[in-house]
Amino acid sequence: MLSTRLFPVCCIWATALLGISSAATVTYDFDVTWVTANPDGAFDRPTIGINGQWPIPPIVANVGDNVVVHVKNSLGNETTSLHFHGLYMNGTTHMDGPAQITQPGTYWYHSHTRGQYPDGLRGPLIIHDPDSPFTGQYDEEIVLTVSDWYHDLMTDLLPGFISKSNPTGAEPVPNNALFNETQNLKVAIQPGKTYLVRMINIGAFAGQYVWFEGHNMTIVEVDGVYTQPAVADMIYLSAAQRCSFLLTTKNETSANYAFVGSMDTTLFDTLPDDLNYNVTGWLVYDGNAAFPDAAFVDELNPFDDMTLIPWDNQTLLGEPDQTIELDVIMDNLGDGANYAFFNNITYTAPKVPTLYTALSTGEHASNPLVYGDYTNSFVLEKGQVVQIVVNNLDSGRHPFHLHGHAFQALYRSDEEAGTFEDSNITEADFPAIPMRRDTLVLYPDGNIVLRFQADNPGIWLFHCHIEWHVTSGLMATIVEAPLDLQKTLTIPQSHYDVCSAGGIPTAGNAAGNTVDVLDLAGENRAPDPLPEGFTTRGKVALAFSCLAGILGVMVVAWYGLSPDPNSHPAVEQRVAEAQVGQEAAHGTGAAAKNAGPEEIVTVPSGGSRGPRA
Repeated sequence: MLSTRLFPVCCIWATALLGISSAATVTYDFDVTWVTANPDGAFDRPTIGINGQWPIPPIVANVGDNVVVHVKNSLGNETTSLHFHGLYMNGTTHMDGPAQITQPGTYWYHSHTRGQYPDGLRGPLIIHDPDSPFTGQYDEEIVLTVSDWYHDLMTDLLPGFISKSNPTGAEPVPNNALFNETQNLKVAIQPGKTYLVRMINIGAFAGQYVWFEGHNMTIVEVDGVYTQPAVADMIYLSAAQRCSFLLTTKNETSANYAFVGSMDTTLFDTLPDDLNYNVTGWLVYDGNAAFPDAAFVDELNPFDDMTLIPWDNQTLLGEPDQTIELDVIMDNLGDGANYAFFNNITYTAPKVPTLYTALSTGEHASNPLVYGDYTNSFVLEKGQVVQIVVNNLDSGRHPFHLHGHAFQALYRSDEEAGTFEDSNITEADFPAIPMRRDTLVLYPDGNIVLRFQADNPGIWLFHCHIEWHVTSGLMATIVEAPLDLQKTLTIPQSHYDVCSAGGIPTAGNAAGNTVDVLDLAGENRAPDPLPEGFTTRGKVALAFSCLAGILGVMVVAWYGLSPDPNSHPAVEQRVAEAQVGQEAAHGTGAAAKNAGPEEIVTVPSGGSRGPRA
């Protein structure tokens, strides 16, 4: 990830074959600035574009190419960044772009600065592979993005989301879903052909169910990992997931066919009355034919990605040398706002970027303490087999993404299964050839088990890819082989210049201490926890409430026991004696009063009417 407060240059190398003379250099000049867009036809709004345009351009290269991206930040008072999502970045952890590997496939690039990519700074990144195992099995490629869209800017939504006025942490619900950053997308196709469709969920929040009416999908890649072909009629893509599939068109051209993206509404705390959670596009066989409405489906039953088998048949890694166990919790802190936590720690950015701490603290770089108490940092040794166990103590789904690696997905529980520790799953229960990808969905109150080898020294985030949860702290930091980094990595001067311009220190521990790197005094901190029991203010309030209650009871009792000021006992006695005398004179006593033919039930004014006797 590269901050671009000034005018730095970032480079991506798509392969290890740096010395091959046939490698081309592909150059992009990006000026990141505000533009105006209206993708769902609701109204114009500011959007982050590139070179005055939005949607932003795809980055496209071939295996073996050098890709150079020059970035100028013209957003005004906002810092920005570009993250090349899914690329392993071997040897270039400071660039967040890969080197010394061959990594073809379907990726995307986006800002990794607070809340920017939902405002538009997101686009496809495609690395073509002439040696793909599926070369010759398709005629053309189609790139499709699916996403959610907000009418309000993130700078307006975020303050209300992380606020004491939103103590439950309810995420803002998107206003619409989009295909290729628009609605009513029409994709022209030809009959009797097979297309490689590269689909990417570039959304901020919503997972998407996707299906093509009248057509099946044959999955051949997920998150940049080739798979054995698997036929599906519906897939589910969380935010940040990618899936490439072969789609064969029909031989006749008499009709056009709808394809649908349907937002996963189980993620939303509320369903606004005006929410249209479906977006429809069409495969166009005949531009003059009708574009039918999408048909209703009886149930959403997507393909289970855990059943995929990687094309290379990589077997299960050995038992782990190190296990990282993370419990997902959503809770409030002392400021009243709702935050996201791993193991009761909500991520808070350190004063010194973690990479620079790893490079400047000598042998102490192997001590997690130097990276701060609020970064959830875990230090790995080179070559270790690492297992990550994530227990979801929350009632929502979370798509977890690991930078720098594709992990083996060993296990995913059903919903409400509890923690992995309680599952009775053993090493023998894991698949011999696990599915691999870089983003995996964790179900509500469930657990997942991931495994990878620490063969890529660098600083890698592990986080939920729901942007609301990133901003509220659901991140951990993997510090991989920091002593190797010190020997092999050289940071370009342009990066130090960017930090200097932004007043960001580039040496020392998380607090910026270069003298005693184990002293974290002054580090950035999360808000204090909610106090246990009653605070002094609460105790005073409770005391006054109790006193007010006691006084109220005393007043009621005093009033009830006091004599009626309107009563006159002597007068009442004389009236009673006179009434008795009249009854004796007219023969009307108790017996006479009960001799009437009907009892009248009188209903006091404002009361309920009772039945007649």
